[in-house]
Amino acid sequence: MAYWFLVSLPPLVVALAYGRAPFFAWYGAGLVWLAALGWLAGWSQPVLIGALATLAVLGGLFVLRPLRRALVTAAIFGPFRKALPSMSQTEKDALEAGTVWWEGELFAGRPDWRKLLAFPRPQLTPEEQRFLDVETAELCRLTNDWECTQRQDMPAQVWQYIKEKGFLGMIIPKEYGGKGFSAYAHSQVVTKLSTRSSAPAVTVMVPNSLGPAELLLHYGTPEQKQHYLPRLASGQDIPAFALTSPWAGSDAASIPDSGVVCRGIHQGREVLGMRVSFDKRYITLAPVCTVFGLAFRLYDPQHLLGDVEDLGITCALVPHDHPGVSIGRRHFPLNAVWMNGPIRGTDVFMPLEFIIGGPAMAGQGWRMLMECLAAGRSISLPGSNTGMLKMTARAVGAYARVRYQFKTAVGKFEGVEEALTRIGANAYLCDAARVMTAGAIDLGEKPSVVSAIVKYHVTERARQSVNDGMDVIGGKGICLGPQNFLGRAYQQVPVGITVEGANILTRSLILFGQGAIRCHPYVLKEMDAARGGDLKAFDDAFWGHIGYTVNNAARALVMGLTGSHFVSVPDNIAPETRRYYQQLTRFSAAFAFIADLSMGTLGGALKRKEKLSARLGDILSLMYLASATLKRYEDEGRQAADRPLLDWAIWDCMFKIQGAFEGVIANFPNRLFATVLRRIVVFPLGRPYVVPSDKLGHEVASLLINPSSARDRLTSDVFLPTDLEEPVGALEAALTATIAAEPIEARLRQAIKRGQFQPGLLIGGGVDAIHDAALAAGVLSQDDYRTLKRRAELRDKVIRVDDFPYDFGLREALADVTEPHKQAA
Repeated sequence: MAYWFLVSLPPLVVALAYGRAPFFAWYGAGLVWLAALGWLAGWSQPVLIGALATLAVLGGLFVLRPLRRALVTAAIFGPFRKALPSMSQTEKDALEAGTVWWEGELFAGRPDWRKLLAFPRPQLTPEEQRFLDVETAELCRLTNDWECTQRQDMPAQVWQYIKEKGFLGMIIPKEYGGKGFSAYAHSQVVTKLSTRSSAPAVTVMVPNSLGPAELLLHYGTPEQKQHYLPRLASGQDIPAFALTSPWAGSDAASIPDSGVVCRGIHQGREVLGMRVSFDKRYITLAPVCTVFGLAFRLYDPQHLLGDVEDLGITCALVPHDHPGVSIGRRHFPLNAVWMNGPIRGTDVFMPLEFIIGGPAMAGQGWRMLMECLAAGRSISLPGSNTGMLKMTARAVGAYARVRYQFKTAVGKFEGVEEALTRIGANAYLCDAARVMTAGAIDLGEKPSVVSAIVKYHVTERARQSVNDGMDVIGGKGICLGPQNFLGRAYQQVPVGITVEGANILTRSLILFGQGAIRCHPYVLKEMDAARGGDLKAFDDAFWGHIGYTVNNAARALVMGLTGSHFVSVPDNIAPETRRYYQQLTRFSAAFAFIADLSMGTLGGALKRKEKLSARLGDILSLMYLASATLKRYEDEGRQAADRPLLDWAIWDCMFKIQGAFEGVIANFPNRLFATVLRRIVVFPLGRPYVVPSDKLGHEVASLLINPSSARDRLTSDVFLPTDLEEPVGALEAALTATIAAEPIEARLRQAIKRGQFQPGLLIGGGVDAIHDAALAAGVLSQDDYRTLKRRAELRDKVIRVDDFPYDFGLREALADVTEPHKQAA
């Protein structure tokens, strides 16, 4: 009997850890184990038979589904339905909006890496590539960020170019006069523009993401499409979308803006319509829009449309000059140039035909917004902030090589290396997540949870990296002016953190809160079955959920005990990444179990445990980011020179995943379960990852300060001006000149040590007088001298900062203040 006990254990362990163990495997092994234990313990035959019979009856109870459903599930069903929290229609729409993509694999604890690697790598068509290389590059050239800042607007020729070249209609199909570009192309254009200036980037980004065009394409009537889409594509109409109100920001579903179905006069005749009052703010492009989307709650107290009085959130398309509409003055979001402002109206009568999709779509606005937000949020801020990151990596890396202190390039100091390392690795990881997510949109996905993941993490890492960049460039960064290549990005970083779902709430409420229901293979099925009173469906979902949870717990334990060395991964992956896939599989299983345990023990209270929910969201998010990084490495042909970027990014993700697990366990309300989680399931042999090594960080930092193909790949699509009066253009030239001059400067230092001339006697000649002395002493050739002189000239261009008259800006500010008073007088 002991033999059978020992023989049955390894197969079941392997089945649990590396495959799916069905109930019969548990049941059969349980009988064998009980018999073996009874025999080893010396139980009498009647006791042993009784124990086996009891287990057999209990097992039969669960094997025979009708019996299980009647005796066990029915007893659970009632209390479960009572405990289920109520859900509003807007909450239901938000949960059901979009699709579940790769995040679902990670949430389920058993990611199929073959599926991830099989997703096609996004590619631009020849037409899209030309648009990126020609029109987008020209728009970058035409835009001078400092000039726009002083004007607080883009020049008229830039606005005209944006309209004429179709930038506002990239997502609109060609049949309506648009470009018909892919989501990836849209993302590439936004990314490139963002390396130059936020003004054209945001102006182009907004109409192509969450705006009237996206909503019209999916829900508009044929008449609405035919009228508006050609006008939007040509730039004849400039769109905005009015959602946020002073009383409803992140809680957008609670907008107080409302309308009542009624009869009224429109264009001289009485029609059925709506009388709407609204007060919106933070509306991008509002000051210049000619048409805007409007979200409001629609009521039908007279039942003119049907039996329902509260129809729900509705989206309408309203001309800017419609009677009663008031386009307010401008906001200045951290002094950004792109247009933004309020839109208001009181008792504005609109015909029902203004509703996007016509009267039939009244009350469907929230679902429409959630569906479109999943796509738009996957493109806009991930693209713009990745562009910011790439520009930071390129420019700050060059500056760190050009700028010397203590006779050494500042980029070679270990303290500066830490900042450069984070900038480089963040750029590599965020670009990977951006590209993979844009590719998902082109595959037809509307990944609501993934869009929140990339929006949150890309903007947060961009903020960290821009802050790191400011630390590296020091005084150069804090003096605004045309020579400052990072200051305006530093000013505007908080905008991305705040809009399209404030990050602090996205992390604590959305990433896990929405993901737990949306991505879990059973929870939504259980909720739907309970609300629908379907006992059979609930029975299938509930017991499937139990088996799923037990399997993930056992798999996490065994993979932890074995170091996940036996986890099966695809044969066609890079050998150097094999352990990453195995460890991510282990973390995925542990996450699936801890997520179930959290939901099972805390129930509805988990929604109020925001810190716990945030840490669980961190785990899911970091697994997604690591997955995207691994896919990028494969898609780009396993570039050996990029290996430090890959390794640092993955190690950083893994270490932070461990920290998030630790944060959940340390604060888990049930301390017994917390102990089980830490010592048995998640970290049975301790935490396998530490912070990325200093040696690895040095390799990453070196990539940023040395020209190479790896640096070019990392910063691809950064707009690089050739004009030396442009700060980035000067940096590019100065980096090349510095590298050419460094061997000469090394020889010069050796000459000084050998006493070939005395630089200490040079007084008042400036920092480069030593070169004149060396030339006179015959230490330098004419070519060497010209190389050093060129380097010095470009260095001085790079490190210079701007200065202005002491009252610069004061005259304009005083004029703005006094002019209204003059007019009033």
